[in-house]
Amino acid sequence: MQHDHMQTSPVFFLCERRPYLAPATDTCPQNFAETLPTEMSVKIFGELDTESLCSASRTCKLWHHIIEESEQLWRRQCLLVRAVCQREVDSDRRDGLSWKVTLVRNYTRSCVKRDWLRGRYSHVRSAAELSGRKMTPLDAETWGEILQAELDR
Repeated sequence: MQHDHMQTSPVFFLCERRPYLAPATDTCPQNFAETLPTEMSVKIFGELDTESLCSASRTCKLWHHIIEESEQLWRRQCLLVRAVCQREVDSDRRDGLSWKVTLVRNYTRSCVKRDWLRGRYSHVRSAAELSGRKMTPLDAETWGEILQAELDR
């Protein structure tokens, strides 16, 4: 039986090494998180990067609940951001912010700061070259680090 994938939004499963459409009454689980212990689902979600984790949390209510409630997932992602924005992350944690809030506050900043420190913007000749790129406010200490990196290049 052939199915037009563009006209329907069925759930696909990998069973017997080939994809198939699961009927509504099929006994195969529709969602791994429904059958696995929460700890196992957290381990699976722990393999995702920050952007994928946020996307996964929008997949269904169960995934959203598991991801939102797991400080372990947010802590792991936040520690990756801390490698670039240690001062900012440590300050937010001292202020009592959760791992997730700390990550949200510092994720874009860490991406921009990492790019600056790697020299991605070393040869920018005009503001037009930065058009469409994410930017975020940076504090004076961060600008000092960036300027020092530029001088060292």
